[in-house]
Amino acid sequence: MTRPIIVGVDGSGPSLQAASWAGAEAALHGAPLRILHAALRWSYDVPLVPQPAGWDADARSGAAEMLRQATLRARAGRPRLDVTAEIVDGGAADALVAATEEARLLVVGNRGRGGFTELLLGSVSRTVTARASCPVAVVRWTSGDDSGDQGDVVVGVTGRPGQDDVLDFAFGEAGLRGVGVLAVHAWRHPARLAPGDIQPPVYDIDEVGREEERLVAVALAGRMEAFPDVPSTRRVVHAHPAKALIAASAHASLVVIGAHAERLTRPGLGSIAHAITHHGHSPVVVVRH
Repeated sequence: MTRPIIVGVDGSGPSLQAASWAGAEAALHGAPLRILHAALRWSYDVPLVPQPAGWDADARSGAAEMLRQATLRARAGRPRLDVTAEIVDGGAADALVAATEEARLLVVGNRGRGGFTELLLGSVSRTVTARASCPVAVVRWTSGDDSGDQGDVVVGVTGRPGQDDVLDFAFGEAGLRGVGVLAVHAWRHPARLAPGDIQPPVYDIDEVGREEERLVAVALAGRMEAFPDVPSTRRVVHAHPAKALIAASAHASLVVIGAHAERLTRPGLGSIAHAITHHGHSPVVVVRH
């Protein structure tokens, strides 16, 4: 059975845009799309007081219309897309985490009224990104056409071991889109390849730059063999990683970044991921590794 793509919606403009993007992504993968809305039965999710008698009927009626609108956006131009929409009980974080167990990708908007589309704004971000069983895509709200740019897939490359899943995801997405991969590696200090490595107090920038180029070339070598039809280019710059990736996102169809699973259990999403998801110009996928 093909694993579904899941999109969380709350009725806001950004979440509907996320539904549209998720529909296109599902069509690319030939995967079913599952649209979810989480509905807390009580404001604080603490069932200490009986629920108001009319709450469920009114809330579910509004949620059903919300899901209908999201389904229309997801199916626009894709009438044969396999779409299901449902309301799930519980808090946004727990509902999303449970849903991702069998999913290939979770999609959310970068902001919204509450619930799913607040993924990157508070505790939900830490919980979902740390615990989700699949990559998480954050679709940035734009006021114009939401079809997205058809540029290359940009991937952030550290040059360190452990990025195989991140690179495979980026090359796979580029292959489906018929575009290339732009591998961006930004450095501010010489790379530390192993714990305990000591950075020299003085170093030659040009020499370090050549070494950083070599690290990226080695990291990409296996991907080029596995995806021979996907052209790739490298951009190695002496700059802050977030700044370099945000600049590259201006003409990208997608930005793919990695995040260490153990670091995601700490407060916050990480400064680089946080900056890109809030200031990038294209959808961003965070892949745990």
